[in-house]
This record gives sequence, structure tokens and C-alpha cells, in this order.
Amino acid sequence: MEVSRYIEKAIRGDQSAFTFLLDRYWNEVFAFMLKRTENETDAEDITIETFSKAFDKIVAYNPEFQFNTWLIAIAKNVHIDQIRKRKRALFLDINDENDGLAYDVADPAPSPEDKLITEQNLSSLLHCIKQLKPHYQEVIQLRYFQELSYQEIADTLGEPLSNIKVKLLRAKKLLAEIIENKRK
Repeated sequence: MEVSRYIEKAIRGDQSAFTFLLDRYWNEVFAFMLKRTENETDAEDITIETFSKAFDKIVAYNPEFQFNTWLIAIAKNVHIDQIRKRKRALFLDINDENDGLAYDVADPAPSPEDKLITEQNLSSLLHCIKQLKPHYQEVIQLRYFQELSYQEIADTLGEPLSNIKVKLLRAKKLLAEIIENKRK
């Protein structure tokens, strides 16, 4: 009964309801996809996209079915789409244009901005951020250090806006857990 109330709130656009649903079902969807993919990164990417699609289409949810069943069905479809994309990618030609992408690797060394932040007593926060997975670090960096809007982040990363919202929500939650654990 409680979940249906949150679903109704989410349909009306209540952000706290989306957060509740994400928190409640994240582990279940992630564990299901981890079993299927046997790859933590893929499972996490699929889970993010699953919630993104589910939240975009929440008005289409049929309450005759369990919410977690609906999420798992979406996750299965996302996984199938991912497999199809990978199969297509195997047949792409490598050319000079694509070859340059291999050299576009992030430098793990602290940037001058990182050093400045460290000097301003924010080294603890940076240490916590660096414990996040690289794709979470990237959205945190773009949002809070480069102060890009959600749409600008989506454009920069070439991902749907809804994926960016879910990634940021998840990144903030994980960062809060890291900070809380550090205080103990």
C-alpha cells in the first residue's frame, strides 16, 4: 500500500517519491542485472537506464502488476538493447576519426583546481569523491565544480537527460554514504 502512494506522488512529479522508489528498488534491480551480466559496471549502467526509463514513463505503469516486476521487465529490455548495440559495434570500421578516441583518456593526477580546493580545506571532500566510480565522479565534477546544468551535462556526455538525473541522484547518495562512513 505504501509503495502505491509513492508511485502516485511520482506521477505528479514529487521528487522525494522518485528518491524513495530509487532507494527501495535499486538493490533488487542491480542484483538481478549483476546476475545476468556478471559485470558490475554493466549492471550499474543498466540499472541507471532502467530507472531513467521507468521514471520517464511512470504514468504508463499498470498498478495491476508489482512495481518491481515492471522495473525488472524494463531492465531486461535495456539489457537486450545493450547486447544488440554491442553486436553492431563489433562490425564498425576503425578509422582515423575513431582512432583519436583511444588517446582521450582522463589523467588521474590532481589538476590545478584540485590543488586549489585542497588548499582551501576541501581535500576531505575530494578524497570522498575520488572513492566514487569514474562515471559518478564525472557527473559530480560537471555539476558542482563546472556548474553545468543537467541539460548541458547530458549534451556533454551524450546521454539522455533522465539518465543524468538518475546518475546524479545516485552519485549524491553514494557520496553521502562515504562521508557518513568516514565520520564514524
